[in-house]
Amino acid sequence: MLFSNVKYFGNDFKFHIGDVLVENGEIISVSQTDGDGKGGYLLPGLIDIHFHGNSGADFSDGDYEGLKTIAKYHAQHGVTSFSPASMTLPEEVLAKAYKTAVQLRDEAPKGLAKIVGITMEGPFFNEKKKGAQAAEHLRLPDKEMFARLNQAADGMIKIACIAPELEGAVDFINEVSKTTVCAEAHTNADYDEAKAGFEAGARHVTHLYNAMPPLAHRNPGVIGAAAERDDVTAELICDGVHIHESAVRAAFKMFGEKRICLISDSLSACGMADGMYQLGGQDVIVKGNRATLKDGTLAGSATPLFDCMKTAVSFGIPMEDAVRCASYNPATVMGISDKVGTVAQEKVADLILTDDDLNILEVYINGEKV
Repeated sequence: MLFSNVKYFGNDFKFHIGDVLVENGEIISVSQTDGDGKGGYLLPGLIDIHFHGNSGADFSDGDYEGLKTIAKYHAQHGVTSFSPASMTLPEEVLAKAYKTAVQLRDEAPKGLAKIVGITMEGPFFNEKKKGAQAAEHLRLPDKEMFARLNQAADGMIKIACIAPELEGAVDFINEVSKTTVCAEAHTNADYDEAKAGFEAGARHVTHLYNAMPPLAHRNPGVIGAAAERDDVTAELICDGVHIHESAVRAAFKMFGEKRICLISDSLSACGMADGMYQLGGQDVIVKGNRATLKDGTLAGSATPLFDCMKTAVSFGIPMEDAVRCASYNPATVMGISDKVGTVAQEKVADLILTDDDLNILEVYINGEKV
């Protein structure tokens, strides 16, 4: 299969006009030409490393058919690999959900997005910044609990979220970060507490700005501590609801295009009509692209990652940077950037063909059209 005269996103994170040849699920060759690029944009498949569900299904429900429904929606909307996020729930509920992730990884049904990890969002959070997490299931960091859950997940937990100021958090990060990316999240940490977490080995920040103190000139908190470390990546929800466009641009200036991961943080309501839905056992009201608990607390998004990427572009983020932050950077966090994240020779043919307005025309997973 040949994609000819396309504007492809190369290994240098820039667009080039040329031809891309795909065989047996792999990109065989990429060659620049003198064409006009009217074949459209050829993007790497997007990678969503933080979301809860879509299409009426929630990963934390532990329903295998529901997880397949989620993966199908992703594939149809340009996400070719994903790491679903669990909620703050009892250990046995999480273990059940994690086992469905292992099943999807092992069966790898054709036509569905590929599961490449699990994002463990909770239960080791500060109640003051719990957001839409269930307070009754919050607990202090527990290395043994994590080990049991990661065993149930067959080692698939790639991101473990934690509030670094909690008792035992630094010890937890010291140990868990040897095998899993630790992310500071749902935290009320001040600068020193956040810095201690990063010094212990945390290398990621969950949904920057949300569920953490703001950046203040006398108390820079997690944002300040993370921004000054080149080895820390940060997630952004660019749905137009969670973060003002000025703050999105500020985040790119603080962290740069190499360190930001665009995420959807989407709920089961994503792709559904307005109404009442569930998130971790709590009622969520969805109206348009805004999802809230009954008390008005934001509860994740109702926007798929591809649309979040387009929104970032509309906010003034260069298209090349937005694509990188929705594909290559998340792939790096997942440890799979050698296989996906750019359109380059010997990479897997997980691709999106769009028109010049970034409307999806075709999606390919392992070289097969969805």
